[in-house]
Amino acid sequence: MPDAMRDGTTGAMTGAEAVAEALAMAGVARIFGVPGGGSSLDLIAAAAARGIPFILARQESAAVIMAATEAELSGRPGAALVTRGPGVSNAANGMAQASLDRAPVLLLADGFGGAERAYANHQFLDQVAMLAPVTKGAARAVESGAAAGPMAATLLQTAMAAPRGPVLLELSAAGARAPAMALPVVGTAAAGAVAGPALAAASRLLAGARRPVLIAGLEATDPAVCAALRQLAASLGCPVLVTYKAKGVLPDADPLFGGVFTGGQAEAPILAEADCIILAGADPVEFIPQPWRFAAPVIELGTAPRPLAYRTPAAAYYGPLAPALATLAEGAMPSGWSAAAIAAHRDRWRTALANAPGGNRGISPQAVVELAQAACRTAGADPRVAVDAGAHMFPATTFWQASRPGDLLISNGLATMGFALPAGIAAALHDPARGALAFTGDGGLLMALGELATAAVLGVKLVVVVFNDSTLSLIDIKKAGEIPPAALGWPMADFAGIFTALGGLGLRARNEVEYQAALAEALAAPGPALVDVLVDPGSYPAQIKALRG
Repeated sequence: MPDAMRDGTTGAMTGAEAVAEALAMAGVARIFGVPGGGSSLDLIAAAAARGIPFILARQESAAVIMAATEAELSGRPGAALVTRGPGVSNAANGMAQASLDRAPVLLLADGFGGAERAYANHQFLDQVAMLAPVTKGAARAVESGAAAGPMAATLLQTAMAAPRGPVLLELSAAGARAPAMALPVVGTAAAGAVAGPALAAASRLLAGARRPVLIAGLEATDPAVCAALRQLAASLGCPVLVTYKAKGVLPDADPLFGGVFTGGQAEAPILAEADCIILAGADPVEFIPQPWRFAAPVIELGTAPRPLAYRTPAAAYYGPLAPALATLAEGAMPSGWSAAAIAAHRDRWRTALANAPGGNRGISPQAVVELAQAACRTAGADPRVAVDAGAHMFPATTFWQASRPGDLLISNGLATMGFALPAGIAAALHDPARGALAFTGDGGLLMALGELATAAVLGVKLVVVVFNDSTLSLIDIKKAGEIPPAALGWPMADFAGIFTALGGLGLRARNEVEYQAALAEALAAPGPALVDVLVDPGSYPAQIKALRG
C-alpha cells in the first residue's frame, strides 16, 4: 500500500484505505465519479492500490447511473464518488434512479468536518437530508478517528439488503487521512429450503388454477431466481409476461413468452383469461400509475413486503425467491393453456404495438430497432442494449429480442432521460466482449452529451443509436391545446458531427439503406460509434394508446 496513504505517526490504515478495503471486500469492481478536493483523491488512490480503478465521468448523475448499471449486471454493489455541494446535488438524479430501480450503490461524497463548519458556509448544504428520500441509509465519517471503514461496510450491507437501494457515506479530508478503526468480520448465512404457511397457501391456490399467468419482475433477474422461474413456467406450461427490467428472464423466442407487462392495456387480453396471477419478483415501482385492472387472485413472491397495496394478494411470500419458486414448481401440474393460445396472444400484442412504416419524415422507430438487431446478428455481435426514456422506448422494449437477464437495461422506476448512454458505457466496461448498444432519443442524449466524451476517451465497444426527430415526442403526444413549438422541440442537432469532434466515429442515416450501411460500419469499429438516425414519429400516438389504453 502506498506510504502516502498511511498515517505518518502510527502507520495505521487511514480512513480512505479502510473505505477502499470495505469496497474490495464487497466485490466492487470500479468507482465512477467526478472528484473534487477533500477526500476524493485519497479515496481514488486507496482504491487503485486494491485493484479498483476510477472511471472519470463528465457529470455526477451519469456516474451514479453507471454505478447502478454495474451493480445490476454484477449482482454486487456499485460505487460512485463526488465532491461536496454541487457534486452531491448533481448526483441526486442518479441516486433517485438507483433507489427506484432497486440498485445497490454506495455514494462516496466529500464532507465537512466539525472544525471546518465553524467558519465554512461555501458549498455547504445538509447532504444527508437532501438525499434522505432516495437513500436507504447514510453515515458521516468527517472527524479524525471516525469509523469510516466499519461505516462503509455497514452501508454496503444495507444497500444489498432487500429491497436493494443506494446509500451515502460522507468522508472529509480529516476522516480520510486519520488512522481508522479495523473493519468488522462479516459472515453470511446460506439460504436454506423454504417452507411455511405462506408458500403452502400459494401452492394450494396454484393447484386450483387452470389458466395461471406468471409475471416476472426486476427481482427475477438474479441467475438462480431466473432458473427457478423458468422451471416453474415449464412445469405449468403457462404464459410468462416480463416487466421492462425483466426482459430476457424468459427469452422472447420461448413459446411461453406472452409479452411485456406494464399494468396497461396491451397485455390485458391475456390476463383477462387468467384465473391466477403469479407476481414473481415484480416490484410495483415497475407498473404504470393506473389502478390494478385484473380480476384474478394474485400470488405475490418478493424479497421484501411492498410499500404500496396496489392489489391485496390472495397469498404472499417474502424472502429468498429461488427456493420459493422451486417449491412451487415441485407440485405444479400442467395448466390448461395451449401453445396456440399463448402464441395468438403474443402475436396480437406485437401487432397492436407495431409502428407504421416510415415516410418522408424518416425511418420507422420499429425498423430502427429491428434493423439494428439484424445487423448485430450479421456481424456476430451480441451487445447488451440500454434504452433511454421517451417514446422510442416502446418499440425498443417491444421489438428488441432478449434471451438472458440483463440483455436490456432501462430506467423503469424513475424513467429518467439521460440514462442510456452512461448505462451503455458501464455495460461495455462490465463485459467488453459483448459491448453495448444504446438506444436514445435526441432529448435524452442532449441531457447526457458530455458522456460521449467519456465513451471516446475510454474507447469502449459501444454503438449509440439516436432516434432524431427534434422533438420531445412522448410529451408532444400528451399535449392538449396549442403549445408554442419551441416548448417541445429544437433545431435538429448534428450528433454525428458532435461525436466526431469528441474523437468518436459519427455516422448519419436518413433512410433504411443508409442506416444499414452505418450500422455495419459502427459494429465493425474497434471503439465507440454513433449513428444519428432521422426517425418518423408519426406512429407513436397509436402505439402508446395501444400500450396504455
